Amino acid sequence: MSPERRSQVRFYLSFLLFILSAVAFLDRTNISIAGLQISAEYGLGNQHLGWIFSAFLVGYAGLQIPAGWMAARFGPRRVLALGVLWWGVVTELTALLPTDMSHAVAVLIAIRFALGAGESVVYPAANQFVAQWIPQQERGFVNGLIFAGVGAGSGLTPPLLTWLITNHGWRAAFWFSALIGVVAGMVWWFAARDTPEEHPAVSAAELKKIQDGLEEYQERPAVAPTTTERPGSSGISWRAIFHRTDLAALMVGYFGFGYIAWIFFSWFFLYMAQVRGFDLKSSARISMLPFLSMTVFCLAGGALSDRLTRKYGLRTGRCYLASAALFSTAIFLLLGSQVQSRSLAGLILAGGAGMLYLSQSSFFSVSVDIAGRSSGVFSSIVNMGGQIGGAVTASLTPWIAQHFGWGSSFGAAAVLALIGGFCWLVVHPERPLERT
Repeated sequence: MSPERRSQVRFYLSFLLFILSAVAFLDRTNISIAGLQISAEYGLGNQHLGWIFSAFLVGYAGLQIPAGWMAARFGPRRVLALGVLWWGVVTELTALLPTDMSHAVAVLIAIRFALGAGESVVYPAANQFVAQWIPQQERGFVNGLIFAGVGAGSGLTPPLLTWLITNHGWRAAFWFSALIGVVAGMVWWFAARDTPEEHPAVSAAELKKIQDGLEEYQERPAVAPTTTERPGSSGISWRAIFHRTDLAALMVGYFGFGYIAWIFFSWFFLYMAQVRGFDLKSSARISMLPFLSMTVFCLAGGALSDRLTRKYGLRTGRCYLASAALFSTAIFLLLGSQVQSRSLAGLILAGGAGMLYLSQSSFFSVSVDIAGRSSGVFSSIVNMGGQIGGAVTASLTPWIAQHFGWGSSFGAAAVLALIGGFCWLVVHPERPLERT
């Protein structure tokens, strides 16, 4: 008898989601790298840039719940493919803006809002994929891999786009971003399927492993009869979702997470150039450090979450790990903003970004643990909290810095990290929302 064929399609598709995550953050952070040139061309200040950064996040946060519903209704394959096409079109519009354009601020705000609306589908759809493809014991690692794309995309952005801007102008950076996105979206469309049962390359052995891992979730008792899905329903337990007290805790925690993360995405490059005195190329190099740190710690956090979950249970693997990571983030932010050495400040703050992303996998793994096949919607609500936090920091951070100094800007972020750490202590992933 020939040995049974084994496949690893779920990890291949997870890697494609890592690529799409990287592309998403390439598209959303390119404007911070090009910010100095765009500001000079259109006569913008930091406050105007803050409004433009916030516009993306307002669009992103505002469409989270519809994005989660679409991912559950139409499947992650179709929703992500159409989303990536939308990003490419909107990114091209930025590159097409004329130099002598009037009302540049209003136009850029509208374009970034549209980009945010298009990108709102990324992580709800990815989380829906995890719910339908990934056994519980692998969710931490897979979510860590997907969100490692955040650090990879953002980390490659400064040196790559700085080179393009220096040699070909800032518009070339946006043309490049759009092209990469379209190619990645096409690969996803042809490679992905919504469920493992639909994919022709999934072997019987892999399918059984996936199904057994999903059944492990289903066998845990629901917290109350009202959470059981009714025959003929849409499959989304809206009432049960909004009755979860730990949903509010996760939203508040992710608000703080998003607030801190977007200091690095929106302002770290400009902070190192304007406040710490690095030139353009040096700022690009030092700005890679937080994102490389995010990538490494995000992968490590996902793997560690799975390991702790297997050994000590979901509360330890998801909640206590995330809580400890956020408490550590606060310490790094306070230290990094106060040291005199600019290089040491960059290293310490990069450590803070890494500790922040040690908790990243937990936010989305716990959404699947709690909500099962409703996780696309559940995670979109959590993610909305994070994007509201990002929108706030994009505009509030320069205002705090202008009136109270950059030390106060990082101090406010540290306080939010502490609040987020405490929020994780009231989350209960061991109590599922529904049977799916």
